[in-house]
Amino acid sequence: MIDYSAALAVAAIVRTGSFEKAAKALSVTPSAISQRVRLLEERLGAVLVERGTPCVATEKGAWLCRHVELVGMLENDLFERLPGLGDPLSGPITLDIAVNADSLGTWFMPAAAAFTQSSKALLKIAVDDQDHTADWLRRGHVVAAVTSLAKPVAGCKTSPLGRLRYHATASPDFVARHFPNGVTAEALAQAPALTFNQKDGLQQDWAMTTLGATEPGPTHWLPSTQGFVEAALLGMGWGLNPTQLVSGHLATGRLVELVPGATLDVTLHWQVSRLVSSQFPELSRAVLAAAKAALL
Repeated sequence: MIDYSAALAVAAIVRTGSFEKAAKALSVTPSAISQRVRLLEERLGAVLVERGTPCVATEKGAWLCRHVELVGMLENDLFERLPGLGDPLSGPITLDIAVNADSLGTWFMPAAAAFTQSSKALLKIAVDDQDHTADWLRRGHVVAAVTSLAKPVAGCKTSPLGRLRYHATASPDFVARHFPNGVTAEALAQAPALTFNQKDGLQQDWAMTTLGATEPGPTHWLPSTQGFVEAALLGMGWGLNPTQLVSGHLATGRLVELVPGATLDVTLHWQVSRLVSSQFPELSRAVLAAAKAALL
C-alpha cells in the first residue's frame, strides 16, 4: 500500500521548496519529514527529491506528486458529498498547467485570475512552446495545457481556443538598414532575427510562407515575450510578435511590418485532464472565455 504520510511529505517539500516549510505546512517536525522521505526513497530504491534551494522533484518524485494532487481532487469531491468523513488529508490543491509564452503574455492571465477568484485551488504554470506543451500532458507533468495539438491526449478533453495572430515586425531604422531594396529572401538571410529558443520556429515558418526562404539567417536568442517587443523597438532584430503586443506600436509607426498584411496565425487548443475538467469546470470556462475575447 502507498504510504500517504510519506507521499504527502514529498508533495509538500516540492510545493514549498524546503523540508522546513513542508514540516510547517503539515504541522510536523523537519526530522519527521526527513525520515518519511528517506524511508520511502529507500523502499522505492529511487531519489524522489533533489535537495537544494529550492528542493525539486525528480522525474519519479513528480509522478508521486501528481498522484497526490489527483487523490486530493477525489478527496475534495468525496468530502463535499460526505462531510461527516472529516477533513481531506492533502491540503490545498495545486493544478499544474503548461502554457506557451505568448499566450501567457497576452490573453491567458485574465483566465488564470478569473479561475483563482472562484476557486480555492492554486495554479503552477509552466512555459513551453505550443508545439511541445502536449508532451507535458503525455508525461503526466501537468493536468492541462494550451497547445497547438488538436488530437486529444489520452485521458484529456480538448476544446478549440482560436488563432493567435503574429506580425513580422521591426523598427523603421532596422528595416532601412537591412532592407534598403525591399524585404527579400536573400536580404532576410543576412538580417538578424529574434528567436525565443531552439523550439521556436515561427520566424522561419513566416519566412518560408511569405518569401519562400529556406535558409535561416543570423539570430539573437531571447526567451522573453515582452523582450521580443523591446528588442524590436530598439532595432536589435526582426521577429514575430502577437497582435495584442504590437498593435499600438504599429499604429504609431514605432514598429513596421516587414511585409504589410503578411501575418501568421497559430491555432491553439485547450487540453485538460477529464478528472480536472469534472472537478474544476470553472477552469475551462475561464480559459475558453478569455480565449474567445482575445483570439481570432
